[in-house]
Amino acid sequence: MSFFKNHKPLTLAICAVVLLGLPLLLQSFGNAWVRIADMSLLYIMLALGLNIVVGFAGLLDLGFVAFFAVGAYLFGLMASPHLTETFEAFRAMFPNGLHTSLWLVIPLGAAVAGLFGVLLGAPTLKLRGDYLAIVTLGFGEIIRVFLNNLDYPVNITNGPKGLIQIDSIKLFGLDFGRTLKLGGFSLPSVTLYYYLFLLLVIVSIVLCHRMEVSRIGRAWMAIREDEIAAKAMGINTRNMKLLAFGMGAAFGGVAGVMFSAFQGFISPESFTLMESVMIVAMVVLGGIGHLPGVVLGAVLLSALPEVLRYVAGPLQAMTDGRLDAPILRQLMIALAMIIVMLLRPRGLWPSPEHGKALIRKMAPDPVPGSAQAITPGVDTPADAVPGRGDRPMSINP
Repeated sequence: MSFFKNHKPLTLAICAVVLLGLPLLLQSFGNAWVRIADMSLLYIMLALGLNIVVGFAGLLDLGFVAFFAVGAYLFGLMASPHLTETFEAFRAMFPNGLHTSLWLVIPLGAAVAGLFGVLLGAPTLKLRGDYLAIVTLGFGEIIRVFLNNLDYPVNITNGPKGLIQIDSIKLFGLDFGRTLKLGGFSLPSVTLYYYLFLLLVIVSIVLCHRMEVSRIGRAWMAIREDEIAAKAMGINTRNMKLLAFGMGAAFGGVAGVMFSAFQGFISPESFTLMESVMIVAMVVLGGIGHLPGVVLGAVLLSALPEVLRYVAGPLQAMTDGRLDAPILRQLMIALAMIIVMLLRPRGLWPSPEHGKALIRKMAPDPVPGSAQAITPGVDTPADAVPGRGDRPMSINP
């Protein structure tokens, strides 16, 4: 680890080469593996957004998938023929269909999802722990139920049928939904989306890191450690909590926009409670509050179910079909998570402990009678040295 710390430019160059060449390597095994990498990048964005709420501010959110759904349906409505086919007014205004630019949809998706995050956070400002988890869980289910039933009396979301024929992303004249030909070399659509998602993930990591080391990030962490003490020190805990909900939701909204364009079809079944639980598990399994750990947890938990498909199938064949492959795959995922949590309770890559308290805890005790024992240091109060300050109060007369 010290080698990588001392050679950061070389480490970054190696990581860049690996990340840029990964889809080309996976492409030789089939586009399905590149698609797994694409979904892993989307889940990294979701985990980074939830880490702002759970890891930085310490607010348990079990309905984070709702913001993912808001962003997905926003792009689905603005980039599919559903509105023009359903409403005459839209058809008259946009006779060729409503095809919204990506430059408008990404900030709009972040803003709308952030607004929903603030609306969720406003009534939960005085809730903590289990009560906050129950309220956020209910919020996520309410959004899913609304999406499932807003097809009557006015068909807005098309109900359980979902939205189809969603436009692919078009950027600088490049259509990400079509294969790109470069001489005798071709880049499939899934590979193009990989590079776009990778760019967005890098921007998300930079933004999260800057927020973590900023005054806002320190305020969030103060609220996470002790909200009462943070409020006593002058931190506006109400605004900081709302900002955490809004910022985290904005990341979820952008990820939803990308998911909708990547899939070309969305339905309420893609935004169930299990998705929220999996995103929370990514943050906790990787290392809550630590950005590299969150990225690692998101990659493992998003790719592991797909990889285990190739393990569950042969196991099912070995038992003559007595074991159901999907159930066996879920069992293996659960066992892997249990084993990791038992061996690494703070996560696979937890945040390193730091501070003077740790230094004092790890430092050896001074020898009695030595100069170190009787000389007050930076962290030693004068009252702790015999003969200095006020005499300690005695309970004996």
